[in-house]
Amino acid sequence: MTDYGQDLLFGTFVTPVNKPPQQAVDLAILTERAGLDLVTFQDHPYQASFHDTWTLLSYVAARTTKIHVSGNVLNLPLRQPAVLARAAASLDLLSGGRFELGIGAGGFWDAIAAMGGPRRTAGEATEALEEGITIMRELWATEKPGGVRVDGKHYRVHGAKRGPKPAHDIGVWIGAYKPRMLRLTGRVGDGWLPSLPYLEGGPKALAAMNAHIDEGAAAAGRDPRQIRRLLNVGGSFVSTSRGLLNGPPDQWVEDLAGLTLQYGITGFILTADDPDTIELFAKEVVPATRELVAAERAR
Repeated sequence: MTDYGQDLLFGTFVTPVNKPPQQAVDLAILTERAGLDLVTFQDHPYQASFHDTWTLLSYVAARTTKIHVSGNVLNLPLRQPAVLARAAASLDLLSGGRFELGIGAGGFWDAIAAMGGPRRTAGEATEALEEGITIMRELWATEKPGGVRVDGKHYRVHGAKRGPKPAHDIGVWIGAYKPRMLRLTGRVGDGWLPSLPYLEGGPKALAAMNAHIDEGAAAAGRDPRQIRRLLNVGGSFVSTSRGLLNGPPDQWVEDLAGLTLQYGITGFILTADDPDTIELFAKEVVPATRELVAAERAR
């Protein structure tokens, strides 16, 4: 059993494709009204049918007052890190500290290259992500003297002025699956943000993946409990159990609490574009999951 002891976060992963443009915004507003903590949006800039994620994040932040917003996850190869750092800090300031930075090393390299971005190997993408995160953290560190200087293989800044400073410590949540990326998450990330359907071997794979994150954290002199473990989840609300997250709300509660207590997952992001599903999740699953986890921890 692995429980990192953090408070639970719940949110939505809004993915309305080929639907009216306003639907994504309406679902975000619904997510806030339902009392959830976070609303996130996928980032595939090469997809002409998707809204630009940064524009959508900014618009949603302006239409809401409490909920945090994040990409899930932002595509670094098509978003230059120094510019992204300033944009992230600006949105965090304008929203009153409600922006979190979900970010990934990239994929779909043909599509990225077609947009004018780089084509990278897996190793190069990991290197570039670490360099990009270093640049962003340095630009946010306005208490340090002098300009930012990072001379990486993929990204370089030579004396860039620091700032603006975000309104709060922005969480850098990394989408990662392979050992090298997982160890990177442990070294430099504030959180880990994979998707349950993409885990080879299902939930049982979380144990080994956590171990890689913990290894990376320990090598960097960090406490593994500093890295929040989030998870994109999906399923169906049906009257009888048909498997993990495929049953009535009380089964969802047991399933999610189990993922927290056994694998340390403390952030659940529901993939949904149906208002009734989001409201049911918020009303019947979220509070009961918090109560069950708290009761088990108290033991």
